[in-house]
Amino acid sequence: MSHEYYRRGRNWYTAIGVLFIISAVIVLVRQLILWGPEFVSDFIINEEFTNEKVSVAMISFGIFMVAMGFRKNVKAR
Repeated sequence: MSHEYYRRGRNWYTAIGVLFIISAVIVLVRQLILWGPEFVSDFIINEEFTNEKVSVAMISFGIFMVAMGFRKNVKAR
C-alpha cells in the first residue's frame, strides 16, 4: 500500500457524525409519530429549550463531523 493512499471518509469523524445524525433522526421520527408534524414544528420554533431543538443541533453537528471526515489528509513532509 502506498503512503499516499488515504481512505477518505473512513475515520472516526465520519463514524461519530453518522452516529449523531442517526440518533437525532430517531428522536425526531419518534416525536413526529407521537405528536404529529404541527406540534413538532411548534416545538422547534418556540422559545423553550426542547428535545426537537437538540435533535436539530445534533444533525448539524453530525453533518459537520462528516464534513471533517471527508477533508483532505494533509501530512507534513
